[in-house]
Amino acid sequence: MLNGSAAKTAIIDAPGGPDAFRLIDRPLADPGPGEVRIVHRAIGLNFIDIYQRTGLYPLEMPHALGMEASGIIDAVGEGVTHLAAGDRAAYAAMPPGAYAEARVMPAAQVCPLPEGISFEQGAAMMLKGMTVEYLFHRTTPLSRGDTVLFHAAAGGVGLIACQWARSEGITLIGTAGTDEKCQLALDHGATHCINYRTRDFASEVRALTDGAGVDVVMDAVGADTFEGSLDSLKPLGMMISFGNASGPVPPFNLGVLGPKGSLKITRPTLFTHSSDHETCQAMARHLYDKVLEGHVTIRIDQHFPLDDVARAHEALEARKTTGSTILTV
Repeated sequence: MLNGSAAKTAIIDAPGGPDAFRLIDRPLADPGPGEVRIVHRAIGLNFIDIYQRTGLYPLEMPHALGMEASGIIDAVGEGVTHLAAGDRAAYAAMPPGAYAEARVMPAAQVCPLPEGISFEQGAAMMLKGMTVEYLFHRTTPLSRGDTVLFHAAAGGVGLIACQWARSEGITLIGTAGTDEKCQLALDHGATHCINYRTRDFASEVRALTDGAGVDVVMDAVGADTFEGSLDSLKPLGMMISFGNASGPVPPFNLGVLGPKGSLKITRPTLFTHSSDHETCQAMARHLYDKVLEGHVTIRIDQHFPLDDVARAHEALEARKTTGSTILTV
């Protein structure tokens, strides 16, 4: 619970492992122009949080972590017109700081949360769901009947992507690290799913596409899957590298893209796409529609109290989770 004008907040003083977190009572100010104060009801966990904690994505220290949460708007600053005190809201936004009972933050990327979506769903879906939105609608043209390869298809982003692809008439070939995770992806709309620990996924993709390859690869795994991802693409195919769960992709010779089929490659981020207020709000509404219309169900398989943020990070980093993971406050 909030302690007067302070909020329990998980911070790190230097890059490190899950034990780098410490909990402090951080003072809560009034929101300034263009800001809101939000009291959180639930907080989402994402791999970007691990990248920031370990120093792969450097932050000025000390720093609070967390990019995604939902709650109730407590106060708004001058110039904020799309939110008011008492509104339900959710966000996936810079700067980090969501691992907290409450915070003051820029309002532009905080989105009204419809009544038909719970706070837990809101915290579990904003970063992951808007990531899927830009992958399928804002990165490269995709049409009904196209085929994509999606790595980590049983994770939080992956299960949303499986359902999203099904709703758009797109064939999704997933990969996952166990047969159970593969079945989970299939249950959520993947057309095929390959256990990458027991089978060579690039060879399997070629077999599943009659040798043609896929139109697009969506890869948040990084180093472990990069070469195989390129080998899974059809000529003129698009490689979307949007994460580094196994480590960053090492430097490579750009010239290999030519003989592999004049391939294209991009490294997008959600926060580039959502940096414009109106675009961010439109992305959120598109995601809300998918959920409210029943096309996408948000699966939350792990719940941890904010006090156990270190244990939550251990589970996520070890890839022992499925679906989404949230912190409760």
